[in-house]
Order: sequence, then structure tokens, then C-alpha cells
Amino acid sequence: AIYPVNPAYDALHELPCYLSLAALPEVPDHVIFAVSDHRIEACFDEMLALGIRACTIFSALIIDDDQTPNLRQRLQNKIDHHQVLVAGANCMGFYNVREGVLAGGFDTRTHPRPGNVALISQSGAGMSGIVDVERRIDFNFAVSTGYELSVSLEDYLDYALDLPETRVVGLFMETSRYPEKFVAALQKAAQRQIPIVALKVGRTAFSAKMALSHSGALAGSDEAYDALFERYGVQRVEDMDQLATVLIMFSQSQQVSAGGLVCLHDSGGERQLLIDLADAQQVALAELTETTERSIAAYLDPGLPIVNPLDGWGAGGADAHQRMANCFEALVADTNAALGAVVHDRGPDSEIYPIYIEYLRQAQAGTSKPIFLVANRQGSGSDSLAITSTQQGLPVIDGVSQFLVGVRCLFNYRDFLYPITDPLPALDEVVSQKWRTRLNSQSVITESLSAECLADFGLPMLGGYEVADIEQLLDLAQTATYPLVLKTAEVNISHKSDSNGVVLNIESEQQLLSAYKELKHRLGAKALVAPMITEQGVEMILGLNNDPQFGPIIVLGFGGLQAELLADTVVLLAPFGEQTARRALERLKMKPLLSGYRGQNKVNIEAYCRAASYLSVIAVELQDIVAEIDIN
Repeated sequence: AIYPVNPAYDALHELPCYLSLAALPEVPDHVIFAVSDHRIEACFDEMLALGIRACTIFSALIIDDDQTPNLRQRLQNKIDHHQVLVAGANCMGFYNVREGVLAGGFDTRTHPRPGNVALISQSGAGMSGIVDVERRIDFNFAVSTGYELSVSLEDYLDYALDLPETRVVGLFMETSRYPEKFVAALQKAAQRQIPIVALKVGRTAFSAKMALSHSGALAGSDEAYDALFERYGVQRVEDMDQLATVLIMFSQSQQVSAGGLVCLHDSGGERQLLIDLADAQQVALAELTETTERSIAAYLDPGLPIVNPLDGWGAGGADAHQRMANCFEALVADTNAALGAVVHDRGPDSEIYPIYIEYLRQAQAGTSKPIFLVANRQGSGSDSLAITSTQQGLPVIDGVSQFLVGVRCLFNYRDFLYPITDPLPALDEVVSQKWRTRLNSQSVITESLSAECLADFGLPMLGGYEVADIEQLLDLAQTATYPLVLKTAEVNISHKSDSNGVVLNIESEQQLLSAYKELKHRLGAKALVAPMITEQGVEMILGLNNDPQFGPIIVLGFGGLQAELLADTVVLLAPFGEQTARRALERLKMKPLLSGYRGQNKVNIEAYCRAASYLSVIAVELQDIVAEIDIN
């Protein structure tokens, strides 16, 4: 039953209109407040007086000349006291399509049937901008969470994962207000193999007060979400077009198997474009077997190369479309193919040619692999065939770049479902307790003490010796092996190179004394003397930042003076094993440097990954007392 309440009307939409909530013939389960902010508090109080414990509030709860506490806080206090469930405030409402309850603040499209996609958005327009306009997606549930006065994104996510038909969940999120609940929901999604696609906004520079080290700057709050998403298989996208496209692609029922992408084209140039874009997205293209090549050869016009992606359109002819369909069927059937796509342009007025759908149907008859029709770009309008074909399990996607993002997400999630065996290293409990006590007793943690601590835990640290005057330096110089490095050890200097506080390639005692005197004059007497690394290698960073929401985050990647400038790093949630670290390094842009680029020596990646795994376990062990660690 629906009861309109408005004293200005006798009826609304052929329903009798009531003067107030108290005048209703029964106490409702839920109140949808479509009133101004000046009236909301009185109406809310009336709801509480009747014992109603659920409502939706669209408005922003902002009024002129408000008192203290303000309207939002006053309502929050009442919500907390009475344990009311509130959708919003400042939201677009929700669409529980599976239950036939559309509590939206604005008009929407028709929702004739529940689907298998849930969308939870902390942006009102982020929900309506997809739900209202994307008819290729059938939603079972969608919500704009607003202020989350009592029901949060995490609660809605947990609810959506329990709906039996949910195949994929989309998130448009700004932040998690309840990190522990968010992690629990992500764990539930991973266990139930329900993919989550996240558009996370707020890629801002990390707070300067947290950036005492390179690691602090490189593992800021947004990067912590990257690490969290990596751990639980959440697929991150960059904009709303990508979000909608990837939801369409995950909502189809076919599972992605091992292998790469196969594509059929009718243009050589557009085929080359896809190859370039696939490389940029790190999407693997399947290498065809000899069996597939022989099959395709029977249908292909002379002069067209038998490769994937395949340009199958030659001289045309009466049987050209059937030959194209046969080629696509052979491509998809290849044992190296994980999924297939017909990549053509839309016709005039954005028409979807029905014959292209027939290519897909013919291939679908002989395979259980996902199959897509992809337009090279978005058309100027919609075509009903694009909607009906997608709803029937043969999705039509607009834009090659968007499609390839979706393929990357499908492949990444497929790989996530088959985790590697990756044991964690064990720490010595005696060493842990020793350093927990020692670090807690120190007011300043010096570089040499840090190196001693990490070496004791098993990390391969170079170490060094601290000096505070000329006499200590002379004693050290007599037994030192040159070349040496001299660095300032003054406690108030975090970035030594920025203060010109590092002297390299010291070859003699005279050079050491001269460099120390100059450093002491400029920066202070405390200094560190360490061996100089002379072997050829690649400078890497290995760091820790203790994120306030999600705990220890480990930074891996290229280091040195350019660490923050290049930012060629990846972040992982601690703890993790060596193989997880090794796989993460594959995402670095400059990864060829690690395998002997242009005649350089191949570096010991295994040792680096072992150290990263050790650091991740140390990070968890000491997370209550260590905020940052930075190692080059």
C-alpha cells in the first residue's frame, strides 16, 4: 500500500491524499520524505512518534540561519537514539527492482524485470547517470547512499552480495566510512566469487604531514585502496563509461577460461588500432594454433594474413558474411582463446547490423566462452538491437578502449580466482620482542638503528657506522674499506639528498675528513659512514606506510632520487609471499630494466621479492609502533 501525505491535495495519482502521517489508516513500514529542509525535522519527529523505523531522505539538510547543533546533527542524534534505518540523506534514493520498490527522488527509466547487477554509489548522479540511461544493464538493486546517516555503503554491499541473483556489483565510491565492515564485505564477495567493479574517486596527493619518507608519499590513502582492491580481486576503473561497460561484460553468464582475446575485424587499420590499444591495456591476444589457421585458410580471401586479430573482409561477394561468421567461429574455438569479439563499426544512424549478431550466434552454438560485438566507437544514438542482444547474452559494447578495459578486468578476475601458493616467512619471536621493546624506548630512530633492526629480522641491509665528531671518524677511517659514502645523520633531516647531505665515492681518508668537515659545517656533526656500492645494478625502493584505514601497505618499485617523480611503483596489502611480490613487479612500466635491458646485467629479482615478503610480515608484526619504513 502507498499513502501520499500532503495537506494541499485531495488525491495524487488516483490515490487518496492524507493530511499527515498520523491520519493514515495504518502505520507504514517506510516513509519517503519529499519535503523541504525547513519541514523535514517536524515530519521526522512525527514519524518517530508513530514508531516508524525506516525512511528515505533526499534533501541535503541545510537551512539558513541554523542553530547549533545544526539540522543534520540533530537528525543524526535522533536516528542514533531511536535506531532508525535511513537511506540518505542527500541522496537519489534506491531502486529495489527485485522487490518492485522504486524509491527514487527523480524520474527513471522503466525497470521491467530484475537483473543480476547491483550498483551502490556514494554519488547521486553516479547512480542515476548509469541506472537511468543504460538499458543494456538489468539491475536487481541500485542505491545512492548520500550522507549514510545510518545505512552505509558497506551495509548495502553486504546486502547486495546476499541477493541470490547478484552476478556482479558496481561501486561508485569516495571513501569507506567503516573500513572493517568494508574489508569483511570484500572477503565475502571473494569467497562467493562475485566480482566487484569499483570507480574510486579522490586521487589526491597524500597529506604532507604523513610524507616523512618516499614510502609515505607513494603509499597514500588512494594507493591504499589499490592495495586493498588487489588483495580481494576488486577491479578498478577510471570513469563511468568504463564502469558501465565492465558491469555489462561481467553480467553475461559465461566464465572466462585460460587464454587470450581473439577478434574478427573488417578493417586492417582498425585491427592495427586494437593491437596498439591492447598492448597499452596489457591485454593478451591469443596466438592461434595450426589447427585454427588451417580452418581459417579455407574461408579467407587470398592475400589476407591468418593472424589474430583477424581482418577477414576481402573482396566481399555473396557469401562474404558466411565466411566471416565461419572465421569467427574458428577463432573462438581455438584452444588458446579465452573470449572472442566481432569488432566492427555501427551503421548509419548508429544502426547495429543484424548480420553481425548472427556471427555471434553461430560461434555461441559451439562454445561456452564469452562473446561480444564491439563497435569501434560510441554511436550518436541507441539501437534496440544493441539492448535486446545484450539482454540475451550477446553483449554489444561501444568503444574499443572501453571494451579492452573490460577484457583486462575479466582476465584479472579470472586470474584472481586461481591464487598462487605463496607461503609467508616466519619471524623469530625473540627478535620481535627485542625490537618492540627497543624501539619503544627510543625517542629518535636513526638510520643506523633502523638498519640494525631490519638486518636482525633477516633483511639484507648494508648498514653503516655513526660518528659525532672528528675523533670517532678518525678511528673509523683507519679500518674502513674504500670507497665509502658519507651521509648526514641529523635527526631533523628526513630527505638527505634534498639537503645535499650525501657524499659518494670517497676514496681516501683525506677525502673522508674533508667531506665530513664540510658536512658538519652545513648540517651538523652527526654523520653516517657506509660502504659504497660499486657493482652495476638497478636502484629499487622497498617501503612501508601504515594506512589509518587498512593497515600496513608495502611499496615496491623503482627508487632513488626519482622515486616520487617517476612513481613507477606498486602497492600491496601486507602480509604477502614472494610470488605475490614477483607478480606485482610485472605491472611496473620500467620492468625491462630488471631483466638485463640493452646489455645490462640481469638483477636478482628473487632476492628483492624475498626481502619484500619479509618486510610485509615485519610490517604486520610492528604495525602498532612503526608508521613508515623506507629502504633503497
